[in-house]
Amino acid sequence: MEVIAIQKSAFDGMKNELKDLLEMTKDATEKYASIFNKEKWLDIQEVCLMMNITKRTLQTYKDKGILCYSRLNRKNYYKLSDVKALLEAGQPYNTYTDGFSD
Repeated sequence: MEVIAIQKSAFDGMKNELKDLLEMTKDATEKYASIFNKEKWLDIQEVCLMMNITKRTLQTYKDKGILCYSRLNRKNYYKLSDVKALLEAGQPYNTYTDGFSD
């Protein structure tokens, strides 16, 4: 085990910086919590089941900007309202640029 000694003033400075960071995190969480609480968010599996599509098709929709998403902790989430709007509009089956469809 290694023991490292630092000056009390340096330790207090680090504590204050951590407190400021914690406060900023709390402020950001409170600011955006209402957004996430108002809207139902779906993960990839839920969207695929709801739309009856494969993960690859969902990836194509995402890549082409057909369906917007948000990323949190390396996981994509989709708004339920966006998925419903796409279903109501009719799924874009022809996602190729050359005019051919799957």
